[in-house]
Amino acid sequence: MRKIGWLSVLMALLLALAACGGGDDDSTGDTGSEGGTPPTVYAAASLTEVFPVIDPAPTYNFAGSDELATQITEGAPADVYAAASSKYPQQLFEEGLVEEPVTFASNRLVMIVPTDNPAEIDDIEDITAEGTQIVIAAEGVPVGDYTREVLTELGLDAALENVVSEEDDVKGVVGKISLGEGDVGFVYATDAAVAGDDVTVVELPEGSQPPIEYQIAVVSASENQDGAQAFVDLVLSDEGQEQLEAAGFIVSQE
Repeated sequence: MRKIGWLSVLMALLLALAACGGGDDDSTGDTGSEGGTPPTVYAAASLTEVFPVIDPAPTYNFAGSDELATQITEGAPADVYAAASSKYPQQLFEEGLVEEPVTFASNRLVMIVPTDNPAEIDDIEDITAEGTQIVIAAEGVPVGDYTREVLTELGLDAALENVVSEEDDVKGVVGKISLGEGDVGFVYATDAAVAGDDVTVVELPEGSQPPIEYQIAVVSASENQDGAQAFVDLVLSDEGQEQLEAAGFIVSQE
């Protein structure tokens, strides 16, 4: 009986040691290929669909580029800032709040109308008709500024008198037109594509496209510089650029 007892103890010890060794192997495998902490990314609303495809790991805050810049200025805990223009990244860079911004994509401006197009808008000249309900983004929001730039370039500033709603970001414009709460809106081509059958796209006149420049930067005060830089590098990589292009963004052909 004593011999059987010692054998049982020995077997129990061997099993315990084996279990401990297996646990160490598992914990090593769980560290992941990057081994870093995912960053918090503050990004333009028009990047809502594509950024999580490029990298699902970060915590994202999507809004108007101007609103996000204000939040970062006020000390919001962002690690990366990605804007739909160069204006705000460059301002924050001059203030020492972000590292040097890099351009990573471009876009196109289009008009969208409800699927049934009740105002019968076929080209940009039609938006000046009395009673037309135009929805645009607010002044200071990149897509809103691009819209005003186009109207001024085409001599159609008078159309601003038909604006019935100014939204905080491009998603707000898309939402209003999709619900039929306006006759026409100005948005990015990528957001029009996401809206699908809820809207109909009306192209702008040839040669009237404003220069649209998306820029990204690491936030200087970030406590996760490595994770932030890794995300920026991923967006700029061939993989990131391919995902942006697949989503309808314009990327460098270099």
